[in-house]
Formats: sequence, C-alpha cells, structure tokens
Amino acid sequence: KLTMNETLKRALSGFVYVLIMWFGTSFSELSFQILFLVLGIVSIYEMWKLRKGKSKVYAFVYVLLPFFLIHFLGKIESDNLNPGFDPSLILLMFILTWTFDTFAYLFGVSFGKTKIMPSVSPKKSWEGFAGGFVFTVLASFITTHYFIKVENSIAIAMSLFLPFTATLGDFTESYFKRKGGVKDSGNFIPGHGGILDRMDAFMITIPVLYIYLNII
Repeated sequence: KLTMNETLKRALSGFVYVLIMWFGTSFSELSFQILFLVLGIVSIYEMWKLRKGKSKVYAFVYVLLPFFLIHFLGKIESDNLNPGFDPSLILLMFILTWTFDTFAYLFGVSFGKTKIMPSVSPKKSWEGFAGGFVFTVLASFITTHYFIKVENSIAIAMSLFLPFTATLGDFTESYFKRKGGVKDSGNFIPGHGGILDRMDAFMITIPVLYIYLNII
C-alpha cells in the first residue's frame, strides 16, 4: 500500500508530467519537437540500460519508431498545401491514453480478478481493461464534442483500438523490465519511475495510429 506521502508525491509529479506534455505539445511546433527529442533520448538511454549485454534491435525499434512517427502526426495539409502544425490528434491521444490508464487502474484495483498476463504484468486484469475501455470511448465523445476538433470517425477508431495498443505497449515494456530484473525503467519522475514507464502506453499506439491515418 502507498502511504499518504507517497500518494501525494505520485499525484503531484503525475500532474507536472501531464502539464509538461500538454503545453510542450500544444505551445508551438518547436516546443513539441524539443519535448519529444528529449523524451526520445532519455527513453533510448533507459532502454539501453535495461538491455545491457542483451540483444537491442527489437527494443530500440520499439522506442525509436514511435518517436520518429509522432512528428508526422502533428502535420496537417493546409490550404496552400504546405504542411502546417496541428497537435489536436496527439492531444486527443494523450487524453484517451491517460483516461484508459486511470480507469483501468481504478477498476482493476476495485474489481480485478482475472489477470491478463500475470507472468509479465501481475496487476493487469480484464476487469480493469473493460472499465478503461468504456471510459476511453466516453472520453473520446466528450473531448471531440467540447474541447478538441478531430474528425468523429478518427476519434471513434482511436478510442476502440487505443486500449489494446496501450496495453500491448505497457506489456512490452514490462517484459523488458522483467528481463532486466528491475521494477522501473529509471527514477526520472518521483513515484512514477522513468520516462519509459510513462511513455510505454504510446509506443504501439503511435505506429498503429500512423498506419490507420495513412494506409487505412
């Protein structure tokens, strides 16, 4: 069980992390590029430490591909055909991921009995996943209706596949941590572990979203 002090520390550092991600992405194209360059470098360093003395190819693809592709998610074709910067899709992805994580955790703690993959991530349950899934779909409707302008069909598709991709990203990082014999990828964020621990839910979502937008 977390003490009151640890819970407060977790909440505060989580809040600061959300603020930095939100404003870094939405403030300007330059702040967005700097933010994800720094996050990418730290994530690669954390993964390199996790895989010390082991094969790094898949691990580095897992980290590098999303950090490369996210720059294309911020581009939109404007009237004069020059790509402009629009962070709406990325901000929606943040909201849906954080909603899924939060409600999957809350439902998992309250009702979780059926473990998804206990050998890799013992706390993740199907009950938590189901709760997170429902609230992710709800959050998609509320967010696109009131706060962020994203095409309905894209927002609905995102809310349907994101719980699966976020969970897969989380499991993949948990697998690397288990192989590395550590609980967290680092200690960058007090109470939350490393940058990779916060970014894992995006790692599969970003490539899948890119494929969905550009191929499907």
